[in-house]
Amino acid sequence: MAGILSGSTTWIKSSLSYANGNCVEVAELPEGGVGVRNSRDREGPQLRFTPDEWDAFLGGVRNGEFDGFGYRM
Repeated sequence: MAGILSGSTTWIKSSLSYANGNCVEVAELPEGGVGVRNSRDREGPQLRFTPDEWDAFLGGVRNGEFDGFGYRM
């Protein structure tokens, strides 16, 4: 993973990201919680999650709850 410092926040993009830059970056926010942003629009909007929301999301990913998401059946 590569880290990008923005102010006092280090944004991390997966090492599995594609060279075309179509990626998201995540960061632990100074006020607590987790931020998610588009790596191609670093000054644009961010999604912000509480630690509990982020943990629930990661748990769902690990449990396969989103497998097949975005594919038409």
